[in-house]
Amino acid sequence: MPSLSGQPAQFIATSLYMFREGIRKDPVMSPMASSLSNADMNELAAYFSRQKPATPAHKTSPDNAELGAQLTRQHHCVQCHGPALLGLQHIPRLAGQQFAYLKTQLRGFKTKTRADWDGNMAAAVQALSEGELDTLADYLSGLSPR
Repeated sequence: MPSLSGQPAQFIATSLYMFREGIRKDPVMSPMASSLSNADMNELAAYFSRQKPATPAHKTSPDNAELGAQLTRQHHCVQCHGPALLGLQHIPRLAGQQFAYLKTQLRGFKTKTRADWDGNMAAAVQALSEGELDTLADYLSGLSPR
């Protein structure tokens, strides 16, 4: 499960919309979002975006700290997700996100089984190996989300 606290409100509202409209599918989120109005989504988004993210419990492997930072620059993660990877507008915060969630989502983008609004994420991860996806997930999940 993702950490929603401190995510950009526009990202949360957009994600809920994608679940409601069936663009993104999840056995838990799709039914929850199916009856939400746009106003409901905006209220939920505002609430979660104001919550202070928890300090990550995950500790990045020392081997992955430098390599992960290099990968985020090399593959332009910082261009869209922001220099501290805290998210911008409709783009999510990656810093301090749950390790298992990041691994699942990155693999979903690579295999094109995860909805991708504009195709940028699927394109960004195609050149990454499975090991590099693991390195990125390890690095990102250990970053401070503040």
